[in-house]
Amino acid sequence: LRLLPRQRYLRVERAEVSALERKRNVLCCLITRILKVEKQLHIDNLVFRVIDACQKGELGPGLQFLSFCCHSVDVLSCVLHLLNQGYLRRQEERPHVLEY
Repeated sequence: LRLLPRQRYLRVERAEVSALERKRNVLCCLITRILKVEKQLHIDNLVFRVIDACQKGELGPGLQFLSFCCHSVDVLSCVLHLLNQGYLRRQEERPHVLEY
């Protein structure tokens, strides 16, 4: 048996982490861009709009990126990240509505 050097596995893991980081950055940008235009949006509508934009490969007016598969869990994870960072907030009387 011949084993591959450990270093090769580390390179693969770093590449996967880098790809996930880029995906998260794109999703956060999409969420922010959509909420900047809409000002407030129900969280379900936001998730559907982000997923639709990912499938179509649209970042916004005049900007394109390669389409990629994204799931509601990915979008909700980014929403929580943006809420914790203070970029988004929930309405007190309607916590399911997000504001930029």
